[in-house]
Formats: sequence, C-alpha cells, structure tokens
Amino acid sequence: MNSLKRAACSVVARAPRSAGLLAVSLLLVAFATNALAHAVTEGDKGYIMEISGINLIPFLYLGAKHMVTGYDHLLFLFGVIFFLYRMKHIAIYVSLFAVGHSTTMLLGVFFEWNVSSYLIDAIIGLSVVYKALDNLGAFQRWFGFQPNTKAATLIFGFFHGLGLATKILEYNIAPDGLLPNLIAFNVGVEIGQLIALAMILIVMGFWRKSPGFWRHAYNANVAMMSAGFMLIGYQLTGYFVA
Repeated sequence: MNSLKRAACSVVARAPRSAGLLAVSLLLVAFATNALAHAVTEGDKGYIMEISGINLIPFLYLGAKHMVTGYDHLLFLFGVIFFLYRMKHIAIYVSLFAVGHSTTMLLGVFFEWNVSSYLIDAIIGLSVVYKALDNLGAFQRWFGFQPNTKAATLIFGFFHGLGLATKILEYNIAPDGLLPNLIAFNVGVEIGQLIALAMILIVMGFWRKSPGFWRHAYNANVAMMSAGFMLIGYQLTGYFVA
C-alpha cells in the first residue's frame, strides 16, 4: 500500500492542479453545509427525548440514518479505503474503525462521559486531515517514517464514537431500555456504515478504472484535507465563543 501511495504522489505531483476543481468545490460545499454531522435532526431529536422503554427498530433506523448522513464518518472512510484494493484489507480497516466507534459510543452514553462536543468534533476533523496527509505520503516525506495506519484507524474510531456519544447525551434518552436501545442504535450505525461503504466502493471502483484517477487523486485528498480543516476551525470557534 505504501508503494501505491508513493506512486500516486509522484504521478499527481506533475499533474495539472486545475483538474477536478469542480469535484473539490462540490465536496467542500457539501461539507460546509453539514459541519455538524453528528447532530440529529430536530424531528429525530424530539422523538428520542419523548419515547421510553425498549424501541429496537426505531433506534436501529436512527443509527443507520446517522451513519449514512454523517459526512465526517464518510470522509474518514473514504480516506481509509482510498488506496486499498483488496477486500481483505478493506475489511480489516473498516472493522477496526467499527470496533473503536462502537466501544466509545456505547460506553460514553451508558456511563455519561461528559466531554465537550466541540473539542471531540475538532479531533474528528483532525482525523480527516491526518488520513488525507497519510494518503499523500506527507509523513514519510516530513518525518521519514510511516505511522501505524491500523492503530490510527482504531484510535480515531474511538473519537468518532465519542463524538456521537456526546450528542446523544444532550438528548436525555430515558434510562428505561437504555442499553437495548443503544445496542440497536449501534447495530444500525454498522448497517449504515456497510451501506455507505458499498456506495463508496462502487464509485471508487469505476473511478479507479478511469484514466483520470491518478491525475485527480491529489486533488481529492487535498479536498478531503481542506474539509477536515474546515471542521476543525468551525468547532474550535464554537468552543471558544460558546
């Protein structure tokens, strides 16, 4: 995988930087309008706050909906699989992310870990920036070594899950049936992740077969990195202003 990254960087470094500007702009606009990707819609928020008892199907649906519409999660997953071609490798990395995400989401809500959502979401933005830089081979050029990508995926998965937990805690879910509902929500998140991953892989499969993949790989990762910086700035501003 590292050789693929180095090859991508050497090829795209010579490519015209104007290629793919439309795709970059669309990605940034989409991300900017959904900077609070962990937030739940007002309708869902009201539903969560009103119901009590075990409601497995609704929470399963809400979990899947959150992942499919969670742009921070999707950007990170997009970066993780960008240079992964074998399903075995994709399964390993996605599983690590799922383990990290599930662990802190469940524990964070169940034990009421009150952490600033602004700071957590800023770290999530950092995870997107990190993955884009990793794909561009920046760490090898700057520091002369390659960070452990599996460990990074797991660690950032912890923060993604904690980010969701901080939002769920704001909605004061009824303690009656809390654990079954949380498990159902988490199962829904993983179902949504599989759906989102399938869509990303389909698009990536067609893109990789096109002549423009290597030309636009640089732009795609720069766009992803820019979106990550936007999220960091947005959340830190909220933290200091709030």
